[in-house]
Amino acid sequence: MRPTTRRSMWVAVLIGCVLVAGCSSGQGALKQWIAQVKKRPGGRIEPLPEVKPYESFKYSASNLRSPFQPQGPSNTGPSAVRPNQRRNREFLEGFPLDTLRMVGTMKIGGRFYGLIETKDGLVHKVQPGNYVGESDGKITSITPSKISIVEIVPDGLGGYIERPASLALAN
Repeated sequence: MRPTTRRSMWVAVLIGCVLVAGCSSGQGALKQWIAQVKKRPGGRIEPLPEVKPYESFKYSASNLRSPFQPQGPSNTGPSAVRPNQRRNREFLEGFPLDTLRMVGTMKIGGRFYGLIETKDGLVHKVQPGNYVGESDGKITSITPSKISIVEIVPDGLGGYIERPASLALAN
């Protein structure tokens, strides 16, 4: 072996001996504490809790309606309300109803027309029968202060319902 390797090996052995000697000192306090704990009287162990026997349950509601099926009349029959997927969409159906604003009316030839402003500032003329909003909202009537609309919205049970809505003249 080389002298430097032999020297580093002796240094490592010397450091190991010092570390082992350092660990053995100072255990007197630990041994004294252990002795004190052993002198204490032992505690009483509480008994395990009583195990109750299993009681079986007989399900007797199998002949009743399932709680996971919709209750009441179904709104999915042939006469049920449904959005018309075949009709051409009108321009104002591209805007949510809450972003449209009624700004006035016009009366031409005894007939009221509503004026609706979109969020981009353009004003559009509408009449009963036109569609507005994203939920198939059909305009049913126009008065000088309000445009009445009927929307077709999902009912949460797989069908659709008609919901009234309106746009009021802004002050």
